Amino acid sequence: MRNTTLTNWARLGLLVGGVVAALSYEHSSLPQSLNAVPTFQRSDRRAPNRSDQTYGPAIKLADLKDSAIKESSGLEASRTTPGLYWTHNDSGDGPFIYAFDKSGERKGVWRVRGAAARDWEDMAAGPGPERNRHYLYLGDIGDNAGRRSEIVVYRVAEPIVTAPDASSSKSKPLLTDPAESIRLRYPDGSHDAEALLVHPRSGDLYVITKATVSNPVIYKAAAPLSTDRVNALTRIGELNMPGFFGGMVTGGAISPDGRRVALCDYTQGYELVASRGESFDSIWKQPLKTIALGDRRQGESITYRLDGKALLATSERLPTPLIQVERR
Repeated sequence: MRNTTLTNWARLGLLVGGVVAALSYEHSSLPQSLNAVPTFQRSDRRAPNRSDQTYGPAIKLADLKDSAIKESSGLEASRTTPGLYWTHNDSGDGPFIYAFDKSGERKGVWRVRGAAARDWEDMAAGPGPERNRHYLYLGDIGDNAGRRSEIVVYRVAEPIVTAPDASSSKSKPLLTDPAESIRLRYPDGSHDAEALLVHPRSGDLYVITKATVSNPVIYKAAAPLSTDRVNALTRIGELNMPGFFGGMVTGGAISPDGRRVALCDYTQGYELVASRGESFDSIWKQPLKTIALGDRRQGESITYRLDGKALLATSERLPTPLIQVERR
């Protein structure tokens, strides 16, 4: 999301009165639209949890060095080239994906062939139509105005990154294989969403809505996903998010072993762990553990390291930090 304007602050003030004066989060890092203004603590929400001790302290590994990455909104660990990561910008950019390493060094830019970028908000990795190939899923799922009758997720074979690819750029990008369009429709009208998750084994796809005054809702499209017709999303539950930002889920990921889910809002992260012996979807009933992610300022992305032993996150604010927390 882009930053609020003074007009939006005025409108927010009319809605919440004197509460605005107590808001410590700097206004320049809040989202653009009134629909995206962070939720204030509701009487039925729990107080923020203490940070879970499963993970160590947040460490800033680097700032991303590619100046074309201005609003890192999605993040994923590469499966084809271990040690590298992928990101994309929020709305306003073209259909580009950017590769980089843990030192923030640029490793290449690809234009996703056959894709459009209306409001890309998140990305995921998962299986696809060909066995033994890795795929990236790019979520064009943002809908601030609540007007989209359908959303789209693009599935594309993940590029194999080589050393010469680092010379590519947004003005002279490489090209991916042709992307497939996976069209999706909610069962109950339009929703704004910024979290896309794909289960690494089943290929089931999940979208989690971004809510301002209610709990975020989890929707699922079970694999196999059609590229010929619209896929119906099924509402499978809600999340009772703790903390100041309530239901403002801005990113998500499933661990490579398919046993954990990481979510984030603008400032911190959360994790759910599946119960052994139960189906994966039982994970949504588990308690959320809060994870401190350091100084992100407008965090909209989170992912697992390829070995599953750490979480990484970026921010939409410049310079773009790459932050890591490791499991103890």
